[in-house]
Amino acid sequence: MSRVTAPDGTTLPVRVESPTDARATLVLAHGAGTSMRHASIVASAAALAERGIATVTFDFPYRARGGGAPDRMPVLVGAYQAVLAVVRERGARPLFIGGRSLGGRVASHVAAAGTAVDGLVFLAFPLHRPGEPGIERAAHLVRIARRMLFVQGTRDTFARWDLLTGVVETLPTATLHAIADGDHGFHVPKRSGRTDAQVLDEVADVVARWMLDAGASRRP
Repeated sequence: MSRVTAPDGTTLPVRVESPTDARATLVLAHGAGTSMRHASIVASAAALAERGIATVTFDFPYRARGGGAPDRMPVLVGAYQAVLAVVRERGARPLFIGGRSLGGRVASHVAAAGTAVDGLVFLAFPLHRPGEPGIERAAHLVRIARRMLFVQGTRDTFARWDLLTGVVETLPTATLHAIADGDHGFHVPKRSGRTDAQVLDEVADVVARWMLDAGASRRP
């Protein structure tokens, strides 16, 4: 699988990173200003593959067209659903969706619309714009019945920590994992004594363990 056609007619590039013994699959969408080729997405996919997780990445239509501002949410959701449909046809189970920043937000709308998945993984969920704190972007999350994992930096300017923790507390199926001193890209200051590579390992460990546990709980 290297190409999928979105509902608007755009051909979306798709990449699959999969170990031979994959135990679960994650469709992982990119953030607003990046693409599936961004270092953070590529590194995350490789790290998850090392832990038995197959990862499917793709470009949203605006990125496949060469860049510019993100498409409107219905277009983004339609593209995500098109990729997900192809992945599902290939028998990937258990099947999770998610993404970094905007990609995770789009995945949440896919699930809130009733699309059946085994769980959601949000890497740096963009609860609000920097400097404009609010929780309006989380209003639809209550409609998601599946388990959700939020991995968030405590210094993320796209999600004020007290607001995010308040939202998660209202979601009975949600789990929040804090990246101490992490920003929106999970970068940590030198004073933390950790490197970006160590943080990536932490994120991959948390996501893989959570997915395998959530997938096991869904089996009959």
